[in-house]
Amino acid sequence: MLHKRVLSAAAGVPLLLLAVWYGGWAHFVLTVLIMVLALFELNRMFARMDIRPSMAAMTAGVLILSAGAYRGGMESFGLAVTPAVALLLLVGVARYPAVAPVDVAAGLAGTLYVGLFVYFYLIRTLDGGLTWVLIMLAGTWAGDTAAYFAGKKLGRRKLAPRLSPGKTVEGALGGLAGSVLGASLVNLLFPSASFLMVVLLGLVVGVFGLMGDLFESSLKRSAGIKDAGGIIPGHGGILDRFDSMMFTAPAVYYFVYLFYQVRNQ
Repeated sequence: MLHKRVLSAAAGVPLLLLAVWYGGWAHFVLTVLIMVLALFELNRMFARMDIRPSMAAMTAGVLILSAGAYRGGMESFGLAVTPAVALLLLVGVARYPAVAPVDVAAGLAGTLYVGLFVYFYLIRTLDGGLTWVLIMLAGTWAGDTAAYFAGKKLGRRKLAPRLSPGKTVEGALGGLAGSVLGASLVNLLFPSASFLMVVLLGLVVGVFGLMGDLFESSLKRSAGIKDAGGIIPGHGGILDRFDSMMFTAPAVYYFVYLFYQVRNQ
């Protein structure tokens, strides 16, 4: 299993970094592609829970949110939330009773959940955005890797046995340390912030990455599955690989926006 994870990372990470480095439309298209694939996996999980939102409406909602982000950054993204939500509600009314209110609620939640990943693109639009994206990626990946090995070697106390029996307190602490280390290494290569701020940002990435992982675990446990998909050998599905970033991307965006961009305006 480990060798599959390594091979998948060796193939996928350079493509991801190339799109991030290039920025603009390449980064945007990659972000949208990841979100659409994640929606398909989420919809399959909903089906296993006997919840059937409109996949077309969720996809349209995510595309509306993405178009808003691409058109005018955070301000337009916020404005796009209303038409995206309205569309899902109208589809629920038009397709009732085939789409029940609980299906509409799940579709709304799923669209907004997956839509959080648009911050992966929005971080790049901030001043010094490339460095902040790299810090987010390094912190998330290093945190996941450190948590995995720390849990394997040192794990004793269960962190959230009902959600993810394999996660331990020791693994979570190792993940926090890994996130801080990953963020610090990127900052050494591309200096952008003080040591204290990078440590704080690394901790933010570690905490929110763990929250994202646990939330996806709750979805999989409710659906009765081990992996959200199988598109990435050794990792599972898109949600299995990017679940942490659904939470770390918006956390990093707002951390940088509030502590750097607003202060420097």
